[in-house]
Amino acid sequence: MPPRSRGGGDQWTGVAYEATIAYTRARQAENGYTQPQFWLLRNLSENDISPDGEGMTVAELRKAMASYIRPEDDLAAEAEVLIGRGWLRRDAEDRLWLTEEGEQARVDLARNAPAIRAALHEGIDDADYVTTVKVLQQLIRNAGGAAA
Repeated sequence: MPPRSRGGGDQWTGVAYEATIAYTRARQAENGYTQPQFWLLRNLSENDISPDGEGMTVAELRKAMASYIRPEDDLAAEAEVLIGRGWLRRDAEDRLWLTEEGEQARVDLARNAPAIRAALHEGIDDADYVTTVKVLQQLIRNAGGAAA
């Protein structure tokens, strides 16, 4: 009989990640947008992630989002949806720019985040959450990764 794994705890980080992503994406879909669409708006907004509000190509956006984009996320297709909504525009150099309507949409969509966070954090003491994050950051550093 093979020995039983005594560690096992590491599996929970992956399970927690997948569950929170699935939950977040389902709530966003209920509100008519996808997580990658929201990230596109955020990365192009000078009032959010973009340092200067300058346009970016899909390749540049993919690179900017490399630490959190998922393999199944198709930024080019998601950008086309946002162009169709009038939230993004494309220039002659194939750079995407946030429109005024897109900035307003970003602000409106961001209002969903507190309810999503509250549902995910229900029953979790803030101090316990902070401790858990610190432990995970140390695990990442111990494994040679960069913990933000």
